[in-house]
Amino acid sequence: MMHSLFEIEHREDSVEALREELDGHIGAVASRLGASSRMLAESWFARHALLGPSSTNQDTHDLPFQRWYRFKEAFAPRAVVEAFSKLNCVPATCIDPFGGSGTTALTGQFLGVRPTTIEVNPFLADLIEAKLASYEPDELISSYRAVVDAAAARQVDMAQAMAEAPPTFIEPGVNGRWIFSAAVAERILAHRMAIDDLADTKHARMLRVLLGSTLITLSNVVISGKGRRYRRGWERRTVTPATVARLFEIAFLNAIEDVVRFGRRSCTDYTLLRGDARTALAEVEGADFSLFSPPYPNSFDYTDIYNVELWMLGYLRNSAENRTLRQSTLRSHVQIKRSYDATIRSPLLDDTLERLNAHRAELWDRDIPDMVCAYFEDLNAILAELQRIITPGGSVMMVVGDSRYAGVSIDVGAITVEIAAKLGFDLKELSQMRSMRSSAQQGGGYDLGETLVHLIRS
Repeated sequence: MMHSLFEIEHREDSVEALREELDGHIGAVASRLGASSRMLAESWFARHALLGPSSTNQDTHDLPFQRWYRFKEAFAPRAVVEAFSKLNCVPATCIDPFGGSGTTALTGQFLGVRPTTIEVNPFLADLIEAKLASYEPDELISSYRAVVDAAAARQVDMAQAMAEAPPTFIEPGVNGRWIFSAAVAERILAHRMAIDDLADTKHARMLRVLLGSTLITLSNVVISGKGRRYRRGWERRTVTPATVARLFEIAFLNAIEDVVRFGRRSCTDYTLLRGDARTALAEVEGADFSLFSPPYPNSFDYTDIYNVELWMLGYLRNSAENRTLRQSTLRSHVQIKRSYDATIRSPLLDDTLERLNAHRAELWDRDIPDMVCAYFEDLNAILAELQRIITPGGSVMMVVGDSRYAGVSIDVGAITVEIAAKLGFDLKELSQMRSMRSSAQQGGGYDLGETLVHLIRS
């Protein structure tokens, strides 16, 4: 049965309180929206605002567009609206160099702000563009039906289709462990190939994303911590091939509901750049505002989370492509070996590196001090491009997260402020948004800060 968020009942007092909050946050852009567009934006924001506080880590998985894929860490739309409300004037354009789930760009469209987004992960780039694009529902339904019919009749050569994928993916796997049974994998691949055959690339993109949203549920693994782990009792768990089509149908019905109810926005235009933000920003000529959250320097390779989708949906075809993608990400982790050469310096960074180097023998990876330095050099490259792109007097807001290694804290917000000052940015605001839990090795308490850095381009 399709889950519909529109069945949620709201108390009258909650709705009234929400309306007052929305009037405050959206008031700055209200004059740019027609009556119907304003009602649409308020309705979409209301679904999010009533279900939790403003945060970058709010559980919005069952809400419009967010439910297209369960993203691990995402901006809440309320956080984006509140960021816009801090500005002195309404921007015409906004850029997000780390698109992620696309919430900044999508919220911008509802507010009449044209978004430019960069995303290096090809699956997430498709997720973003699927949300930002406009559709004719009847045509989208026809494409879905064509895929379902073609998949039902499709025969898949499993050995050829997954020839260079990791051997753990398909039964019999390695040492008695596998992610998908052979029968379920065959049905997934049949749907993928039917989607690939669609002439309409926009429809194919959305349907591929929706198929991707079913994969973890169909698999023997769950996303946990810094990667994936096998489910408890997965050996006794039964997933039938028919479940593939059923979950795909549920995902599509949810998406088509969102398209029908919220497809019209004040702005329907956008730019999506696919690739490494450190180089892709060179293609951007200008913007009024930037809002983003880069990966945190926490030894976490974010591409690992999406390995299942990347391989099963055909974004990765061999190990060389996998390595190229991982090397195109910010140097925020040490899970792959690569160059950590960096020359960036600031007083607080120098002090932090000195303390990290003093504890190098205690670190679980001796490259961590070099990685931390390289991370800030990469952030410097991003900010240097934004100094060129953002109009004078325009704002750059970034949400950054602290880390700790061998008891040495990495105050990412404060170091970023020092680096930005050398590039000509003035600090407008430095405020903590929430506390994050440190690793068990570092105490396991909620003692790491997640900080909003608001800079002004001088």
